[in-house]
Amino acid sequence: MSETTATSTPTETTAPTHGVALTPVAAEKVRSLLEQEGRDDLRLRVAVQPGGCSGLIYQLYFDERTLDGDALRDFDGVGVVVDRMSVPYLDGATIDFADTIEKQGFTIDNPNAAGSCACGDSFS
Repeated sequence: MSETTATSTPTETTAPTHGVALTPVAAEKVRSLLEQEGRDDLRLRVAVQPGGCSGLIYQLYFDERTLDGDALRDFDGVGVVVDRMSVPYLDGATIDFADTIEKQGFTIDNPNAAGSCACGDSFS
């Protein structure tokens, strides 16, 4: 008696990834903010938009949506999403969180930024 076994390889559709890094300190701050909101369905969205004194500005906000072409990366349970158009501008960037007397908030160290303004919120 011969048996035929059909083997099929499941096709996985995985979202593209991006080159943005989230430091452990920043990941912990994001996790803390999400816990305060009582939400576990949100991701940190990082985007680049036209504007600011140098031409482009960063946007960081929580988003529950996943849009077509989004690149996703997980940092110990914290999802970071970058839209398709922003990926090249943010490749190699590192997001950190500072809580000192001089500065409080998220910072972005972006090797692709040729120049930035004095406020540090926009770049070219």
